[in-house]
Amino acid sequence: MTFLSIPILTFLILFPVLGALLLLPFMKVQGSEKTVRLLTLGLTLVEFLVSLSLLLGMHAGSYRMQFTEDHAWIPFANIHYSLGVDGMSIVLIIMTTLLLPMCVLTSWKGISTRVPEFMMTLLVLEGLMVGVFEATDFVLFYVFWEAMLIPMYLIIGVWGGPNRLYATMKFFLYTLAGSLLLLVVIISLYFVGGHTFNIVDLMGQHYSKTFQEFAFLGFFVAFAVKVPMFPFHTWLPDAHVEAPTAGSVILASVMLKMGAYGFLRFSLPMFPQASHFFTGLIFGLSIAGIVWGALMALAQEDMKKLIAYSSVSHMGFVTLGIFVFNSQGLEGALLQMINHGVTTGALFLCVGVLYDRTHSRLLSDYGGMAKAMPIFSTMLVIFSLSSLGLPGLNSFVGEFLVLLGTFRTHMALGVMASTGIVLAAIYMLYLLSRVVWGVYTPKKWALPDLNRYEWASLLPLLILVVWIGVQPNPLLSLLHASVSHLIGQVQGGVPLASIR
Repeated sequence: MTFLSIPILTFLILFPVLGALLLLPFMKVQGSEKTVRLLTLGLTLVEFLVSLSLLLGMHAGSYRMQFTEDHAWIPFANIHYSLGVDGMSIVLIIMTTLLLPMCVLTSWKGISTRVPEFMMTLLVLEGLMVGVFEATDFVLFYVFWEAMLIPMYLIIGVWGGPNRLYATMKFFLYTLAGSLLLLVVIISLYFVGGHTFNIVDLMGQHYSKTFQEFAFLGFFVAFAVKVPMFPFHTWLPDAHVEAPTAGSVILASVMLKMGAYGFLRFSLPMFPQASHFFTGLIFGLSIAGIVWGALMALAQEDMKKLIAYSSVSHMGFVTLGIFVFNSQGLEGALLQMINHGVTTGALFLCVGVLYDRTHSRLLSDYGGMAKAMPIFSTMLVIFSLSSLGLPGLNSFVGEFLVLLGTFRTHMALGVMASTGIVLAAIYMLYLLSRVVWGVYTPKKWALPDLNRYEWASLLPLLILVVWIGVQPNPLLSLLHASVSHLIGQVQGGVPLASIR
C-alpha cells in the first residue's frame, strides 16, 4: 500500500520529518507564527488521515505483520530497514497521529516564543514515535527509541517551566540508563539468535532458560523506566510539571505506552519461560504502582502532579493485565493503553486551558469554574469520570477486562488492584470539588470559556471517550488476532514460527 508513490509506513515516518524541514525558512521571518501554526496543523492532520487509511487495507483477522517493507541498510551486519504493523501497533500509531494535532492546537496560544522551532520539534518527534511502533529490525527500533529522546528533551528543556533543566536531565538519565541495557540485550540476541536483528525472526528462536532470564531483566529495566513502573517512576512527575502542555500530552499518551508495547512486542513472545518466572516481580510492582500512585495523587495540590501520579496508578493496571497471560487481561491492557492515552491526554489539555488563563496549577487557587466556564467544566467532569472508570465511558471497559483477567487467575491480586479504582474515585472527585464546584471569585481573575482552538482539541477526545465506552468492539476486534497469537506464544500453544 502506497501513498503518493511512497510505501505508507515509510510515508508516515518521513512526512512529518520532511514537514519540519518545510518550516526552516520561517525561523528568521518575523510575524510568521500564524502561518507556521497553520502549516503544522495541516501536516499533522494529513498524517492522521493517512494513518487512518491503514485500517482500509488491514486484515483484522490476521496476526501477521502487514504493509511490510524490507531493504538492506547495513548489509555486512545484516541490519535492515524493516517495517511492519499488526493490530497492536496500528492502534498505537493512530492514537499517536490523532494526538499531535491536539498538541498543535493547545500550543496555539500557549507557545509564544520560538514557535517555528517548537513546531519543527513536534513534527520530528511524531515521525520518530511512529517509527518505534513500525520497526521490525532491532537496530532500527533502537535508533527510533533513542532518537525520540532528543526532541522530547528539547520540548521540556527549552519551552518548559522554571525547573526544566533539572526535569530534563532526570528524564534523560533515567531513560538513557534503561536504553543502555536494552542495547546490551539486542547485541546479545544478535549472536544467540543466528546473527540477525530481525524482530520477527528472533521470535522464532528457542533460547535457554538462563539466557531468557538475563535478556528479560535487561528489557524489563528499559521498559519499566518508560512505563514507568514503581519504583522507576520518579522522573515522571518532574517531567510533567515542567513540560509545556503539549509535552505532557505526548509523555502521558504516547511515550508511556512504549514501555508496555516493549513488553508485548518483545519480552513475552521472545522469552516466554522468563516471562512466567518473573510474574511475581511484575505483579508486586504493578500492585505497588496502582496503590502508591493513587495515594500520591491524593496528596497533591498541583493538578499536573495529581494527573502524573494517576498515570503511574493507571499504567499499573496495564502491566498487571499484560502478565496475567489470558485474553481478557491482555486485551484489557491494550485497550487501557488507548484509554489512558485519550483520557489523560485530555486531562492535561484541560489543565493547560486553566494554566494559560491563570498561570497557576494549584487546586487552592480555583473554585466555582462551573459558573465561570460551564462548557470547560462539563468536559473536565466527563474526562475525570472516565479516569475513575465510570461505566459507559472508555476507561471502565479496559479496567474491567484487566480485573476480569486477573480475578480468573489470581483472586487476591484482583482484590488488591480494585483498591486503585476506589482511590481513583476519591482523588478525581477531590479535584472536581476543588476546581469545578465551590465559590467563584471573579475579582481574582476573569476566565473566558473555551476558545475555538481549545474546542477543537478537546471535542475529538470527548467523542472517543464516549464511543469507546459504549462500543469498544471495533477496537477489540483489531486486537484479537494479535493477542490470541501472543497468548499462544507465551503458553507454548503454537510454534514460535515466523509471523511475516
